[in-house]
Amino acid sequence: MKPETACIHAIRDKSHATGAIAVPIYQSATFAHPAFGQSTGYDYSRTQNPTCEHVEKLIAALEGGAGATAHASGMAAVSTLMELFAPGDEIIATNDLYGGSIRLFSRISSKNGIVIHYADTSDLSAIERLITKATKAIFIETPTNPMMKVSDIAGIKKLIGKRDILLIVDNTFLTPYFSNPISFGADIVIHSATKYLSGHNDTLAGFLVAKSADMAEKLHFLKKTTGNMLSPFDAFLVTRGVKTLAIRMEKAQKNAIIIAEWLQKQPKVTAVYYVGLPDNPAFEISKRQARGFGAMISFRVDSTETAQHILNKTELILYAESLGGVETLITYPITQTHADVPETEREARGINGKLLRLSVGIEAVEDIINDLKKAIR
Repeated sequence: MKPETACIHAIRDKSHATGAIAVPIYQSATFAHPAFGQSTGYDYSRTQNPTCEHVEKLIAALEGGAGATAHASGMAAVSTLMELFAPGDEIIATNDLYGGSIRLFSRISSKNGIVIHYADTSDLSAIERLITKATKAIFIETPTNPMMKVSDIAGIKKLIGKRDILLIVDNTFLTPYFSNPISFGADIVIHSATKYLSGHNDTLAGFLVAKSADMAEKLHFLKKTTGNMLSPFDAFLVTRGVKTLAIRMEKAQKNAIIIAEWLQKQPKVTAVYYVGLPDNPAFEISKRQARGFGAMISFRVDSTETAQHILNKTELILYAESLGGVETLITYPITQTHADVPETEREARGINGKLLRLSVGIEAVEDIINDLKKAIR
């Protein structure tokens, strides 16, 4: 089944007597037992709910995983994931990472005794230098947020070899439509489904997808125990969003390529970070491990004043945090996604007042460019 067909037909629940095409919303906290010692398979929605189960099976199928867990947000998914680890465990993480993940690692995980080592995970030797007997996981984003660096998933898996180290990949930017990290060796895949999977900026959701049934069972236990689960209505919204994932990703990517090329020609733009540009260092590896480049662009301008002028002057493009919706959004990482990252660390990663991030939507590309053109003047 092709990816665009799988988004619609990967999971078909034939158990509903009505023949409903849309998955029903089971807005019930608890479920009655037919009799003592009997169960319908559902007892309490924190443990499992039919609507949530449907979307978990859908995302697992799209990613090629053995199972998935649905959570109240992307960060709820990452927080649940971190319960796999114990005090003294070490994790190697991408140094250009979403600010919310950095905040969790520095303020919560470190408090719990988990040691995080940051590295440029696009450099395999940088990872290898940090591996110790205490290393339990390598946590990567690819492409990264916001500098769009790409890590070699298969290369990292080869580096891990037979060591008992989990390879965890945040696949939010590319989605299972463009990328399937499990097929290249990932053990767990993360999604902030708030973004492209739901696609309409109308829900918060997150997923963990496990390569093995054993890991899927562990994640379900953690979800049940911590209460980090998704609501039935939000599960319905994600399922509905995924049905149009293919056409949204294709259109947004088509727009992004045109916009990235246009930005490269603007005198006030000093750098464009988009993996779909042939001169991007990650272009070839992106082609090897993904079916597309996505629709996320970061770009640097000549001054902080120019950056803030753009933020103030765009009209069609909305100045807002988040990404992956049908609307084109522009974000200022220094005050939004990475505001809690210490200034010295931000600067070291290239995140300063001149950097802007663009989540390209599905509007007419001419309208997006015209809006940018007026704002950049």
